[in-house]
Amino acid sequence: MAAQNNAPLPDGLEIGGYRIVKKIASGGFSIVYLAYDGDGNAVAIKEYLPSALALRQPGELAPSISKANLPVFRIGLKCFFEEGRALAKIVHPNVVRVLNFFRANDTVYMVMAYESGHSLQEQISRLLARGQRAGEGFIRQSFKGVCGGLREVHANKLLHLDLKPANIYLRTDGTPLLLDFGAARQTINTDVPTLAPMYTPGFAAPELYAKGATLGPWTDIYSIGAAIYACMAGAPPQPADQRRGADEMAARINKIGVAYSAELVAMVRACLAMDPLARPQSVFAVQKVLQTGPSAHAPAPTPAQEAPMSGWRGFVNRFRGQT
Repeated sequence: MAAQNNAPLPDGLEIGGYRIVKKIASGGFSIVYLAYDGDGNAVAIKEYLPSALALRQPGELAPSISKANLPVFRIGLKCFFEEGRALAKIVHPNVVRVLNFFRANDTVYMVMAYESGHSLQEQISRLLARGQRAGEGFIRQSFKGVCGGLREVHANKLLHLDLKPANIYLRTDGTPLLLDFGAARQTINTDVPTLAPMYTPGFAAPELYAKGATLGPWTDIYSIGAAIYACMAGAPPQPADQRRGADEMAARINKIGVAYSAELVAMVRACLAMDPLARPQSVFAVQKVLQTGPSAHAPAPTPAQEAPMSGWRGFVNRFRGQT
């Protein structure tokens, strides 16, 4: 994934009625800031700033964009703006709340509600450090909420396309929140050239690797299975493009499956099917399995209830805000 090489906005800057406190995350397409509104409420502000197209030096506010990059920059800016408008219509407890969006410094800013907590990726890393993995009760409870939020996203004709543990935020009370919709694209108006959607190897469905492939809810369903697998294994699945040559996922799932119910393992296996038609065809179908399984009503486990990791490693990247 591309790094963000641009200088962030300075701390204390007043912009669009908000005061920047500090940069809290960044990725190849954006920088995210903690800020306060005029009433003193904390918000998160995401700035559209693709590092491959724009350059901003320390002390500058507006980025420098070459004439060659300007058309693509503007297409991406329009997508970012339209995405903000679409997400602003979604009010769901498991989807990040978009409060406002505005233009400034030759780019666009998306203002979101700020929540205290940590990413699911950080939770996995903490468990790994203790030689543990996520318990089934925790997985079911967390992903029931993830599915609830994603159903609302799909109902608004949006796809996430970059669903992964780093983009699932756990509030301090443990409830999940879908964030970082930078890869989200409306499923209509696909006849206009746009920036290529970003994806993360291991969590991206195989159709994201194929130019012109049809994307849909089944694409996000693959990523749900991949994210649950990461909770179970402590590492991402084998990247989909590698699976086309030598698919190791059946053996990997068999190895970790002994610690979880057959029903949960079967659902993960189905979500990770290379053939989109072999996957569950709706997020509701996945949510139903999570709700009705043997551990569906178990509370989120305490660290002492977590299962041992048996030597699994990896997956320790920190949370990054990306578009």
